[in-house]
Amino acid sequence: MRTILMLTCIALSVTACSRFGRNTTLYDGQFYNTRSRTAGEDKHDFTVTVRPVSKGLNGARQAGLHEAVKYCIRLYGTSDIAWTVGPDTADESLSISDDTLTFAGRCVE
Repeated sequence: MRTILMLTCIALSVTACSRFGRNTTLYDGQFYNTRSRTAGEDKHDFTVTVRPVSKGLNGARQAGLHEAVKYCIRLYGTSDIAWTVGPDTADESLSISDDTLTFAGRCVE
């Protein structure tokens, strides 16, 4: 029994490992690197960066939304977001620079 338990633990720990970082998200069959940061002194305000946008804008939008929701849930327990620039922003108004998409928003409690 002890051997089975140890083998199960080893198998689970190996399957949890990945060559991709924990801030890597799969959307539309592509991996995107995401990062959320507090914007200013108020932690309600945040930015999310997603790269590389060149793999697909739709997937980058979805990955950015996912990262933003994780940020707000982690800090405030809610997924309500007031977007300044977000997933519903028109393509021509998005903030894209150096193959990186940047969203900005505020967690709403």
